[in-house]
Amino acid sequence: MEVNSKIYMETLYLQVSGELDEHTAHYARASMDEQMEAGGFKQVIIDLSQLDFMDSTGIGVLIGRYKKMKQAGKPIFISNPSAQADKIFKMTALYDVMPKIN
Repeated sequence: MEVNSKIYMETLYLQVSGELDEHTAHYARASMDEQMEAGGFKQVIIDLSQLDFMDSTGIGVLIGRYKKMKQAGKPIFISNPSAQADKIFKMTALYDVMPKIN
C-alpha cells in the first residue's frame, strides 16, 4: 500500500496503489488525512489506477475522507479507477458522492 500526493493548481492529487483493505486501512487513512489537513487546495482527486484490491474497509476509508472534505467544503473526485475499483464504485453507487472524472 502506498499513497503518493502532490498539490497542483489548487488541487490535491492522491494516488493510491496496492491493496486497500483491513491490513492497510490505518496507514492509508493516516497518510490521506495528513495531506488533507495540510491544506492549500480547493478539491481532491484520488487516482485509483494502481489500486489492485479494495474491500469494505477500504470503501470505509474513502467514505471517511469524503465526509471530512465535505465538512471543509472541498469536493472529492475519482480518477482512473482500476477495473476492480470501478466495479465496486458502480455497485455501491459511490460515484454519486465521489464522481469519476477523466
